[in-house]
Amino acid sequence: MKTLDHLLQTAFGLSVFRPYQEAVCETVIEGRDSLLVMPTGSGKSLCYQLPGIARAGTTLVISPLIALMEDQVAKLKEVGLRAERIHSGRDRSLFQHITAKYLEGHLDFLFIAPERLGVSGFSEMLVKRKPILVAVDEAHCISHWGHDFRPDYRMLGQRIPQFRPAPVIALTATATPVVQNDIVTQLGMENAARFIHGFRRTNIAAEVAKMRPSERRETVRRILRDSGRPAIVYVPSRKEADLLGEALHEDFPAAAYHAGMSSAERERVQAEFLSGTLDVIVATIAFGMGVDKPNIRTVIHTALPGSLEAYYQEIGRAGRDGKPCRAVLLHSYGDRRTHNFFHDRDYPDPVVLGKIFEALHAGAQPKELVRDEVNLAADIFERALEKLWVHGGAVVDPEENIVRGEESWKETYQLQKDHKLAQLNQMGRYADGHECRMLHLIQHFGDRTDSEIPCDLCDVCAPGSCMVRASRRPTPDEEQTMCKILGVLRGRNGLSTGQLYRGTCSDNATDRRTFEGLLLGLSRAGFIKVNDDSFEKEGHVIHFQRAYLTEGGYAAEQQEVAGIRLTEHPAPRLKPRRKRGHDRGSKAAVVPRKAQRQPQPSVKDAAPELIVALKTWRLAEARKREIPAFRILSDRVLRAIAAAKPENEEDLLVVSGVGPILTRVFGDKILEIVKESAAY
Repeated sequence: MKTLDHLLQTAFGLSVFRPYQEAVCETVIEGRDSLLVMPTGSGKSLCYQLPGIARAGTTLVISPLIALMEDQVAKLKEVGLRAERIHSGRDRSLFQHITAKYLEGHLDFLFIAPERLGVSGFSEMLVKRKPILVAVDEAHCISHWGHDFRPDYRMLGQRIPQFRPAPVIALTATATPVVQNDIVTQLGMENAARFIHGFRRTNIAAEVAKMRPSERRETVRRILRDSGRPAIVYVPSRKEADLLGEALHEDFPAAAYHAGMSSAERERVQAEFLSGTLDVIVATIAFGMGVDKPNIRTVIHTALPGSLEAYYQEIGRAGRDGKPCRAVLLHSYGDRRTHNFFHDRDYPDPVVLGKIFEALHAGAQPKELVRDEVNLAADIFERALEKLWVHGGAVVDPEENIVRGEESWKETYQLQKDHKLAQLNQMGRYADGHECRMLHLIQHFGDRTDSEIPCDLCDVCAPGSCMVRASRRPTPDEEQTMCKILGVLRGRNGLSTGQLYRGTCSDNATDRRTFEGLLLGLSRAGFIKVNDDSFEKEGHVIHFQRAYLTEGGYAAEQQEVAGIRLTEHPAPRLKPRRKRGHDRGSKAAVVPRKAQRQPQPSVKDAAPELIVALKTWRLAEARKREIPAFRILSDRVLRAIAAAKPENEEDLLVVSGVGPILTRVFGDKILEIVKESAAY
């Protein structure tokens, strides 16, 4: 114990451990594999850094995020520790120098991207001087069920054994119990100690409201005028980020942040937000990773997120200073339809993959020949082929010649497709739920140490404190229906909400949405409890909800029901305000990015010689990495680049399908090829 305290102070300059850190460190130092699931900002990194120093050797850290890798290395160097990193964003001339330092034992920490272990000879080099500890960061990426499924991470289970007997610690902020089980299985850590802690946030007041998209911008303006700032507003698209950022700038310093902006723009906006020059960031999910601003008071979502994991991580950026903060989610059924559209696009019907699989055989066939045989549109074919490759149904070389893979692709692909849809359903059940918001999140992640006590802050526990919806007394008809609900449950407790609706509202005009509002009112009053339940039918899990009377519900009388507060629609819209400057002392007015997007050039405008040049470069990169060419750049995006002929990073980012990762890794080379092609 004295040794741990001494290391904490001397190596990291810290006086005390945060909750749960000490127990994790002791376990890892003893040499036992460990799985650590704790929220962002709870101090997970120390749980491999301190044991790495205590075990006196080099810790190998495998991380998929370059930005976080750079941040961790910089912080370790600041406290005098010897840390380096190898990833695609660095000059290759440095790699030999770094590997020499590793082999000589002159590194405390070596950070690498998961793809690096697939490079010929690299793993063999590491084995010459085995690490003392292996840390796998963002470990949910290993799992089929993780929200960022990556084939390179899936290979870690085959590559890590060569580093034994070093213990392995897997760390993540977003793993549900299903993902946790998959992580330990994939990494061969079945006997790992599991630390699932810290998901309760006692200072976040969460609120959820159904609202038409047309009402959301004014509601956001009202919340940010009346509630605390600084604030992050998460929106579903780059276009909406630009438009809302410009609208909010009429009231306070605000700006957009998304993947369609140049790296210089994003860095400027982020720096101004961190320094306090900006009050509000309007962002897509591209914003937030690695951002440590403790005084964020409000996080707003203007549409339904794709998963509870993403939602929890985003609202978790509020109130890290421990002071009161608020998280508001505005949504409608239309958001779910949008998610379903993208799910169907990104996860084609297994029949489509099967059609490609049946066209393959043991001999290699060019991609174009297979595409012509199955007669699929180019975009659909590319997405389906990539999924087939990921799940082992096709073997594709860098030249994109295809060989038939294993039949087992069907099961794993269907499971992943279903899981992605299940994540949407989980998010929908949270938004429509009747229980404490924080308790719902805690139970979702399987926190093993939580008290399971309601939070007393959210819109379910404390409806009187809502920012978006006001409360009112029930009408006589609503009062009568609620009394009927209680009466039916007294006769048969534990009915599904569907049965309860049919049993109480079949003879009146109460629609299902109004009925759900009455259930929410009864739940908030403590008269009923609504729990999630499920059953299996034809191999599929069907989720539904059951309503149970509480002790208070059994004894409730009509006058008590009449005193229940029901929520109603948001307050009337505010009148638009004229654009003005921001007279706030030293805070300068920040001009937001203009909400203008040029139409995409037609691929018919692409010069054939530029397409050939881009394909030649793409093939060389694919061969170097021993992956299919479409993993570097799909045909669709390649042709879009050739049509757009970008002259700089900002032009490149505007091209559909191009994001900051592609731009950072390959942007300079792509722009160089475009420029050379234009010269001829």
